[in-house]
Amino acid sequence: MSTVESITLMLALVYSTSLLYWSGKKWGALVSATLLVGATLASFFWPLLLILLVAVLIVTAVGQYQPTFANAEGRPNTIREICQHFFALSILLVGVQYAINAGFLYAGEIPWIMRPDVGDAFLPIAGGIELKAILTLGLWDQNHPAAVVMLCVVLLTGIVCKRAFCGWACPLGLAGEYLYKLRKKVVHAELLPPAWIDWPLRMLKYLLLAALCYLVFSMPSASIPHYLSGNYHKVADLKMAIFFMMPSITALIGFSLIFALAAWRRQGFCRYICPYGALLGIMSFLSPFKIRRDTQHCLIESKGMSCDKCTRACPANISVHTQKNIRSDECQACMRCVSACPKKQALHFSTRNGIKLSARGLLIVLLTIMFMLPLFAYVGGYWHSQTPDNIKMELIQKLDRIGH
Repeated sequence: MSTVESITLMLALVYSTSLLYWSGKKWGALVSATLLVGATLASFFWPLLLILLVAVLIVTAVGQYQPTFANAEGRPNTIREICQHFFALSILLVGVQYAINAGFLYAGEIPWIMRPDVGDAFLPIAGGIELKAILTLGLWDQNHPAAVVMLCVVLLTGIVCKRAFCGWACPLGLAGEYLYKLRKKVVHAELLPPAWIDWPLRMLKYLLLAALCYLVFSMPSASIPHYLSGNYHKVADLKMAIFFMMPSITALIGFSLIFALAAWRRQGFCRYICPYGALLGIMSFLSPFKIRRDTQHCLIESKGMSCDKCTRACPANISVHTQKNIRSDECQACMRCVSACPKKQALHFSTRNGIKLSARGLLIVLLTIMFMLPLFAYVGGYWHSQTPDNIKMELIQKLDRIGH
């Protein structure tokens, strides 16, 4: 596991463990700490243990000097924004590390810096094929095992806590938010499309998801071992990197349209284009947690007042104040509506039988799923790519000639 991955993982898990402790879930904190220390020791990778100790010291120091931040006791919007920027910074550092590693390979030199395997999260098709290989053949890929691990992690977040990955962790969503705010400084109007256009546009991401699923499911199971051992799959990450770093004219036009869409409408990319968002939107229907409105406390029913602050705060334009349970596939569990509600007992993120998740609780669940599972995968030997650097150096020189 690379340095950036190790630091990010340990900071996130130690922080989530401390949040469990400060929220009164001391048994949960004990179990989490035991699993974390046990998995670290089982890895037989001493730098990981050292980073764990450093992470404990950092979180402890932050708790002493910034207790509100350390305990995540602020408003939901603040907690979410910190989480988003943490993930974005981590991905940025991973990208820099990956670029340095690839640069050495391209130059024909053995890299002195490790390749961050979490970058395989950007290979959803490979992850889908690998998942099919596991389920149908019992075969685990050795070239990009982290791809299927991260695919399962993201799917699990959707099942447990709706589209919280989109609202709390996705760096593309955060970039889109900044583009939207920049556009609003120039053109103040919302520029929302009419409903008769919005609905068909929302279906685009489901069409893209269907196309990706077709690529995965149309591949015969008997052909999967040959594909996973082929040259294309071995350098699929490098092919993807070249696509983004040296895009064609067509790709540049596509990127420009996506940027324009993100700036035009808040969460425009998430709402209309992102196939991951579509997949999580479908999975979110399985989640027991929903934004639920308690009519006994809501000012509309209890006081007869006209209040729609929750709806106005929702970036997806969901009519929160007119519904009791929000089941929309566009809900990202961002908690903006909860934060905006003037009567805090009226709106909450909970299950049907009343189990509630605060912003801090949602953060604990999200961090645990997104970092504990990759740690277990690493310890079990299902994380690091086994493709030798000399093979990558040979293949990267003829990357443009390698096809499926």
